[in-house]
Amino acid sequence: MMSKYSINIFKYIFFIAALTSITLPAYSELSVEETIKARKALFSKNYSTAKKVQTFASKGDFVKASSLMKEMSENYLTLLEYFPDNTKEGFKTEALPSIWENKDEFNSLMKKSSTDMIELAKVIESSDDVRASLQKFMWSNCKACHSKFRAPH
Repeated sequence: MMSKYSINIFKYIFFIAALTSITLPAYSELSVEETIKARKALFSKNYSTAKKVQTFASKGDFVKASSLMKEMSENYLTLLEYFPDNTKEGFKTEALPSIWENKDEFNSLMKKSSTDMIELAKVIESSDDVRASLQKFMWSNCKACHSKFRAPH
């Protein structure tokens, strides 16, 4: 049996891993609570990273922006593993049942978001309108997912 200290260390490591995009154990090895919290942390990280992407790209720092875009791309693919059937409810999840009712559509959107971030990294520097490129390849995917798969907040 793990001590309370060991459990707290595991939770801390897990949280840091989610924030730094370290590969974590498959969701089947995690509790429902850990899975929900990990996906929330990864979505939150992607949002804060997206804001940084916008800032760097708007200032013309495409090297930093592109690096963050690639990180976001990887995070979207990682998120595919964090929606098992037993995580539909609880622990303040904002995930709507439509994720599981339309699993193929949700998974396709996560994959599209990943691919679009790679595409954005390729085109951003030569874009005539950085803001429009960010909207097309990054923010539109956020909006598409939130409008169908996330509870209003």
